[in-house]
Amino acid sequence: MNTARSAKLFAEAQQLIPGGVNSPVRAFRSVGGQPRFIERAKGSRLYDVDRNTYIDYVLSWGPMILGHAHPAVINSVKKAAGQGTSYGAPTELEVTLAKEIRTAFPSMEKIRLVSSGTEAVMSAIRVARGFAKRDGILKFEGCYHGHSDYLLAKAGSGLATLGIPDSPGVPEDFAKHTLTAPYNDIRAVQHLVKEHRDNLACIILEPIAGNMGVVPPAPGFLSALRQLTADNDILLIFDEVISGFRVSYGGAQALYGIKPDLTVLGKIIGGGLPVGAYGGRKEIMDLIAPSGPVYQAGTLSGNPIAVTAGLATLKQLRAQGVYKQLEERSAALAKGIGEAAKKAGIPLTQTRVGSMLTAFFTPGPVVDWNTAKQSDTKRYGKFFHQMLEQGIYLAPSQFEAAFLSTAHSTQDIEKTIRAAHTAFKSL
Repeated sequence: MNTARSAKLFAEAQQLIPGGVNSPVRAFRSVGGQPRFIERAKGSRLYDVDRNTYIDYVLSWGPMILGHAHPAVINSVKKAAGQGTSYGAPTELEVTLAKEIRTAFPSMEKIRLVSSGTEAVMSAIRVARGFAKRDGILKFEGCYHGHSDYLLAKAGSGLATLGIPDSPGVPEDFAKHTLTAPYNDIRAVQHLVKEHRDNLACIILEPIAGNMGVVPPAPGFLSALRQLTADNDILLIFDEVISGFRVSYGGAQALYGIKPDLTVLGKIIGGGLPVGAYGGRKEIMDLIAPSGPVYQAGTLSGNPIAVTAGLATLKQLRAQGVYKQLEERSAALAKGIGEAAKKAGIPLTQTRVGSMLTAFFTPGPVVDWNTAKQSDTKRYGKFFHQMLEQGIYLAPSQFEAAFLSTAHSTQDIEKTIRAAHTAFKSL
C-alpha cells in the first residue's frame, strides 16, 4: 500500500503542529507507524491522500452513526450554510433540537447547547457544584471526560487517596478535589462516599465506558450508584458523549432504565459537527446564567449549521429498524472476529453494547481499567497494521471503541472478518 503522500504530509505537519496532529491518538504512537492523512469520506469508507480506501470503524470517534456524508445531512448543511454560518443570536433551530433531545432523554428537563463534549462536561460539573454547594467530584479510572484540569487526575494507592495531577500544567489544588474509583466497583464508591460525602457535589461516569475500550456496566452497578447518590444528596452525571443516541435513541439511560440528575451529550447531536449539550433537572439548570448565578457562555453555542446537521441525523435515527440493523451487524462482526481469533489461537476478550465494541488482546474478563490494561498492546499494534494494510481502519489504540454505522453493509462485515482471519494468522 503506497503511503508516500501521507508520510510527506506528516513530516511537514510535525514542523508546524505539536506531534504533527491536532489530537494525540491520531499520531499512531501506541501502535507505531505514521498516520494516514484522509482526503474524503463517504458511507462506510475513508479515502486517503494516496488514494487508498478503508472500511472505517472509527467514524470520527463515534458520531458518524449514519456513515460519512449522508445525503440528508449534507443537503441540510448546504442549505443552512447558504443562510449564514454563525449569528451569535438565538434561532428556532436551537429550540427544535432541544425539544428533540428532551423527547429522547426525559431526564434532561432543560438543556444548554455548547460546542464540544469537553465544554459540556466542564459546564455540567460547574452547575453541579453550584447546586450542591460543594467542591468535590468523583470519577472512575479509565473514564475520559475531556481535558478540563480537574478531570485529568488519577487515584493513588488506597481507595480514599485524593487525586494527583495526571498531566503537567494541572495545579495540584485543582486535582485535589477529584476522587477516583475503579469502574464497576460499587464497594469502592460506597467507601469514598462515606468518607467524603460532605464535600462531594457529584459523581460522573460514562454509563457504558468507551474510553478504555468498551466496558459495559456490571449488572446492578448503575442502579446502585443511583441509589447511593440519591441517599447522600450527591448529583449523578451521565457522560453520554459516546453512548447517547448510539446504543439506543435514548442512550444508555434508556437502555438500563436509570435517570441521572445531569446528562452530557456530544457531537452525534451535530451529525459529527462540533457541538455538545448538557441538561438535567429544571431546578439545577435554572442556576445557569442568565437565569441564575452559575456562569457559562459561548459564541458558537447552538451554531446553526451544527444544529441543522444534528436534526437531520436524529430524523434518520428515528426511522423504524435502525437500531435493530445496527445490533445485528455489530453482533455478526463481533462473532466473526471472535471465531477468527479462536481459530488462530489468539487470546481475545470482546465487549460490546449495541454498535460500539472492542476486542481486547487478553483472555479477560475486562471489567475496569486494571483488567483492560492487561491487554497485549504490542500484539494489538501488529493486528492494527495488518488490518490497515487490508483496508480496514480501526482505532489506533487498544483502549478505544470500534463503531458501526448504518452505512456498513453485510459485505463490509464479511470483508472485515476475512481480513481478521488473515491478520490473526500473522500474529
